[in-house]
Amino acid sequence: MSEPALAEDFAIIGARIYTDPQAKALDDGVVIIRDGRIAAVGQRGKVAVPQGLEVVSGTGRTLVAGFWNSHVHLMTHDLLHPKVAEPAKLEGQLRDMFTRWGFTTVFDLTSSTASATTLRRMIAERRIAGPQILTVGDPFFPKDGTPVYARPVYEAEHIAIPEIRSTPEAVARLDRQAEAGVDGVKLFTGAILGAEEVMVMPADEIRALTAEAHRHRLPVFAHPTNNEGMNAAVENGVDVLAHATPIAGPWDAAQVRKLVVAHVALVPTMMLFEVYPSDSTPVATVVQQVRALSEGGGEVLFGTDAGFMDVFDPSAEYRLLGQAMDWRHVLTTLTTAPARRFGQSHERGRIVPGQAADMVLLDGDPALDVTTFSKVALTIRAGEILSSIE
Repeated sequence: MSEPALAEDFAIIGARIYTDPQAKALDDGVVIIRDGRIAAVGQRGKVAVPQGLEVVSGTGRTLVAGFWNSHVHLMTHDLLHPKVAEPAKLEGQLRDMFTRWGFTTVFDLTSSTASATTLRRMIAERRIAGPQILTVGDPFFPKDGTPVYARPVYEAEHIAIPEIRSTPEAVARLDRQAEAGVDGVKLFTGAILGAEEVMVMPADEIRALTAEAHRHRLPVFAHPTNNEGMNAAVENGVDVLAHATPIAGPWDAAQVRKLVVAHVALVPTMMLFEVYPSDSTPVATVVQQVRALSEGGGEVLFGTDAGFMDVFDPSAEYRLLGQAMDWRHVLTTLTTAPARRFGQSHERGRIVPGQAADMVLLDGDPALDVTTFSKVALTIRAGEILSSIE
């Protein structure tokens, strides 16, 4: 692995380019990057490459827009304490977890507001290299509903457990987090307390917090767990389900329509259920739910739960998604769908002039093998080479 480098203006020449998920392949393509943005895109011979401009060869490779991972956690010890961590360690962890795999934008769905916003600021100030970070900061657990797996982490890291003490107190905390610069809100509408015990957040709390989040123009994510937690989320205004719900069984047409009508997106985190298998959460049910939602016109966003899981290689997620949808739809979950859902479609998601130069160069063509999305040769964010593997 070579070290990331801040690139000057440069060109990528010779790659097969998919400018967006629905576009025809642009063979022997050229992309010109200037000042961190895409200046020109076209076929070789039709796009002039200025003399002396640095050139990166894309021959035999495929270029796509930068990937979004819409479910991660910035929960390592160093990422939770960025002010005292060594910058090189922070940068290395961000590379190993995210940019090594093509993720130029990540949505942190639980850490702490202070740590995530500090980390984001360090990246913006170029003290460390890393992806664009969006964050929900501190999540909202029901009273006495901290998940069984979360409590030890909060205690070990000496971070206050963010349970709801009262609805007014929770709304006030949401306001403080919004003022601090979070990009979303995470509600544990179905909190796992034990092998067979799930606490469902009261509907009035979900409604109040969702309404306040929307007043701040923030999307609301739900950790649903089971059918009751999913219905409580969907019926009370949540925008995104942070996991599929295999424990709830297959989704029928009525359930899919309920999600589609409510405009609720799904981040299925399919490999989570393969890494932690159980009889109550069969992977085949997750595949069925994703296929049903996709075919029913619902929106699916890519996410791996990296940071909760120590498995960072997303190959299994691509393999499982490939059982539920075609490769173009998988690319949509990685690019245009999250960019649109989170208000950045004017800036990211496609390879077109004027957009930020967030791109991924792949070894191979995902049209032939969907797991090629994990074969990342080069990750570029805003013209900066964050990861390069030769």
